[in-house]
Amino acid sequence: MSVILVEDLVNYLKSNQPIASIDLGSKNIGIAISDSGRRFANPRPLLVRKKISQTASDLLFFANKENIAAFVIGMPFNMDGSEGPRAQSTRAFVRNISDIINIPFVFWDERLSTVSANRILIDMDISRKKRSKKVDSMSASLILQEVLDRIHMLQT
Repeated sequence: MSVILVEDLVNYLKSNQPIASIDLGSKNIGIAISDSGRRFANPRPLLVRKKISQTASDLLFFANKENIAAFVIGMPFNMDGSEGPRAQSTRAFVRNISDIINIPFVFWDERLSTVSANRILIDMDISRKKRSKKVDSMSASLILQEVLDRIHMLQT
């Protein structure tokens, strides 16, 4: 499936089908999923990043198990809005797995999502060791919540 805009996603969605988000790291992949009403984002356990075929298989299993309508993937733009090597790597990742996972992908600006996720976890008094295991999924959750809020705004 292809990459679509969030505005196009609104027309694609079926009722009660959740959306998931991905915060792509070099070692781990943060995952979050919406509730069926697409109001709230909930972090899920990390996926360990493996070879592209295995990672795609893991994401496909997750998508089928949870009946996912679409994946939102955090796009790591530079602070000036340009695309650097990490953004190019994210585009290549989606291009490679979209042959295996036949649901739409939506890119979403993830600038400062990891900083925000870390602040939330610090405010929750989570230890540094535990934070490192939760920050990617918390970041995915923040990214997804922004998209859910945007979808809600477009539907009203």
